[in-house]
Formats: sequence, structure tokens, C-alpha cells
Amino acid sequence: MTNLWTSADHALSYLARADQIPHRTEGERVLLDHVPRTVRRILDLGTGDGRLLALLKIDRPQSSSVALDFSDTMLAAVRSRFANDPTTQVIAHNLDQPLPDLGSFDAIVSSFAIHHLAHSRKRELYQEIFERLEPGGIFCNLEHVASPTPRLHRQFMAAIGYDPHQEDPSNILLDVETQLVWLRELGFDDVDCYWKWLEMALLIGVKPL
Repeated sequence: MTNLWTSADHALSYLARADQIPHRTEGERVLLDHVPRTVRRILDLGTGDGRLLALLKIDRPQSSSVALDFSDTMLAAVRSRFANDPTTQVIAHNLDQPLPDLGSFDAIVSSFAIHHLAHSRKRELYQEIFERLEPGGIFCNLEHVASPTPRLHRQFMAAIGYDPHQEDPSNILLDVETQLVWLRELGFDDVDCYWKWLEMALLIGVKPL
């Protein structure tokens, strides 16, 4: 399995293009709309440079948060971003491995990270997320998902300005429907795709009270 995210060049290249991804901010806005502003603890899986977590904390300054990533380049970026924020803890962790014992959370979020995991590990991670959520807690996964047809995949690649040969070999894409079924089977309520544009989708589930 190829994973380029240990490469500083690969991580820096992504960061340089992240703000230019079409419609990304639309998906982030829908995610922000669904995470309650009263949450006390947030876990961000595959935080990257902390972009999503920083957006969440604008309207939730009282919350404490934990940011996980395994890329040294990303960890340096997120530590720099939150250097003056004592409420944010940054932890080096590879999502291929079971989540560490970090306590429970009111919200667990992820942005374009889980699609790098093998499908079996994706489902295991969803189970671990469910177990770590407080009753009533929310899971939001803004994710890169598989297109239903090769033509739609090519359309997406063209829309984000990538040639076919530029496709990230670290991607292990999975369709939306399979992931929604998994979340329901694991016990999440209100499971749905809350937003989607081509291969970008926001999957949400809530742990029952």
C-alpha cells in the first residue's frame, strides 16, 4: 500500500493547493453548521495543518480539542497554528493503528484523511469513533469518496485541475453508500450524506442518547 504522506514535499504540495479546491469551503460550512457550539471536547482525526479545527474553534472558543496526525510536516504546521492555544493538544498518531485512549468527546471530525485507510480499517475506525463519542455526540467526516463511474471520476479530476497521472496513490476511495450503511450498522443515528460535490462528501452520524 502506497502512502506518500510521510513525504514533506507531498504534504507541502497539498497545503499549497488546499485552499484552491473547488467547493471545499461549502462542505466545511455545512459541517460547521452541524457541530453544536456548546461542545466541550473535539477530536480531529488527520488534522493536517489544523485548518478545520481552527474554523470550529472560532465559534467554540470554550472547547478543548485534540488534533491527531502522523505526518511530521503536518504536525509542525498544526503545532505552529495552535502554539498559543493551551486548550488544543497535538498528538502524533497513525490512523492505521487503533485510536489511543483519549477519553470521550462531544464531536469527532475528520477532513480528507480517512480515505487513505484500507477499507477494513475505515470500518474499524468508525467503530472506535462511536465508542469514544459521548451520548448525543456527533461524527462529521468531510471526505474524498469514490465516484460511481470512471467518467465521473475523470470529471472530478479535471474539475480540481489534476491530470490523471497526478492522482494520489495514497487514495483508497470508497463509495458513499457503503460508508453510510456501516455507520448505521455500528449504531449511529441520523446518518446521511449532508453535502456532496462530485467526489467530496460530508457524512454525519450521531450517537444515540
